[in-house]
Amino acid sequence: MISRIPIFISALLCLFSCSTLKKEKKQKPNIIYIMSDDHTTQAFGIYNSRLAKLNPTPTLDKIANEGMIFENCFVNNSICTPSRAAILSGQNSQANGVLDLEGSLPKERQYLPIEMKKLGYQTAMVGKWHLKEEPNFDYYNVFTKHGQQGSYFDPYLTESGMNFTEAKDPAYEGKMYKGHSSDIVTDISIDWLKNKRDHSKPFILFHQFKAPHDDFEFAPRYKDYLADVEIPEPASLYDNGNNGSVATRGKDGVLLSIVGSSVSKRNAIRHMGMKIWSDTYIKRNNPDFDYHQADELEGDAYTHATYQEYLKRYLRCVKGVDDNVARLIAFLKENDLYENTIIVYTGDQGFMLGEHDYIDKRWMYEESMRMPFFVRYPRKIKAGTRTDAIINNTDFAPTLIEMAGGKAPKQMQGHSFKYILETGEEPKGWQQSTYYRYWMHMAHAHANPAHFGIRTKNYKLIFYYGKYWVDTDKPNADWNKKSWGNRFTLHTPSAWEFYDLTKDPKEMNNAYTDPSYKQIIADLKLQLIEKRKELNEEDGEKYPHIQTIIDAHWND
Repeated sequence: MISRIPIFISALLCLFSCSTLKKEKKQKPNIIYIMSDDHTTQAFGIYNSRLAKLNPTPTLDKIANEGMIFENCFVNNSICTPSRAAILSGQNSQANGVLDLEGSLPKERQYLPIEMKKLGYQTAMVGKWHLKEEPNFDYYNVFTKHGQQGSYFDPYLTESGMNFTEAKDPAYEGKMYKGHSSDIVTDISIDWLKNKRDHSKPFILFHQFKAPHDDFEFAPRYKDYLADVEIPEPASLYDNGNNGSVATRGKDGVLLSIVGSSVSKRNAIRHMGMKIWSDTYIKRNNPDFDYHQADELEGDAYTHATYQEYLKRYLRCVKGVDDNVARLIAFLKENDLYENTIIVYTGDQGFMLGEHDYIDKRWMYEESMRMPFFVRYPRKIKAGTRTDAIINNTDFAPTLIEMAGGKAPKQMQGHSFKYILETGEEPKGWQQSTYYRYWMHMAHAHANPAHFGIRTKNYKLIFYYGKYWVDTDKPNADWNKKSWGNRFTLHTPSAWEFYDLTKDPKEMNNAYTDPSYKQIIADLKLQLIEKRKELNEEDGEKYPHIQTIIDAHWND
């Protein structure tokens, strides 16, 4: 009998071990998708930009280096609402119906949370939403005041269980939370993880900051951060070379004072100094600063002073994001969640930090179009890896669904890059280009001409179709006249831009008229036609007034 005891114990241990392995195999990964607003690749250490030596993102860099960093992740429309719609739907603008800031994404088209629920996941959305309709998540607590943009301090949020439809009423505000928005979003996420989620289910949490969106209102504790540091400046802030075209500059430069909000006083309608040297802004951000002297500066001296103040405020907001991500990571580690949680970090688009003397986003230029993107999941993704595979924000949803064990629905236009994450290699037939479309012609004071284009690993081709209103028999044609073109909108010239990114990564030389690129440009135009057809981005049926312009200038 005694001799049989070890055999019995061994059998029990084996049974326990097999049961544990089986359980581990069935255990699905949790997912935390962290997204900031306008956090551009220049403001990281991992992308080796001119700002990297300032070490603006130590926490985020550490997470990134424990997983895979994407060098070529791009937004398909560099503006908040369309980008968020593309991420949740896995579709481009004409497919999901969200072309501009007035767009909304109905619950039935929020395909990512719908599919995750089918896979047994508990879904949560915290922070900036900006898609108007009620979030289709099991739990949400999102900004609802100021057009769902939210405020940096003492923001109003609406929590699931409240009547979200009332958010359409301008008088409706939700509940006020005291403090800075970056801290509050993190507090709410941690509280949900700790006290409100169903611990028997895997979860996907969308943790979405307002920062570092303009107006760059940082928490008071960062007031002295970078105070005595000289921030490196882009050369194109002062000399833009041959960047742009008649579409962005106008004939003989007549559009320079109108198109593209600036750091310098170039743009007479909207430049950064108008905001950061204002009484209201100074009182909120740096009441001890003597701004009157700076406001009276001219030329390069003014541009330098404005840039330094602009970047310091922006990076102080970034610092708040990085520190709050550190809080979130600490919670995951303390509660044994870190190793089985896929951590994704991105911005909703890029942002111009003075390059070409531009602020804001909207442009198809690299700093605006490129998104930071990295994923950490040690069980499947090798640490310290990077890839130059081209992905865009419509690819996020199919990838997360596949990593959770599902398959993307047919209506999604994006493609899963799970294989790239797990192998570090592009699968056969992987996309070699990405499409971009900015619709909001000369909208707001930023005044960017409408344009679309294609970006490969080596080249970029942009078409500005400019002139918007065409008198037809249908003056009430179906397009958003408020945000992208009406009878009173400025007509800007149509033009092409082409950049050889292998020789000109800063996009300082529009080489469209260089005869040595004639065949390359012709091939890119063919690719662009096919890409627009594939994505249902053609304009003939829905927007014939635009298609007329495209046809007239395609061979210019």
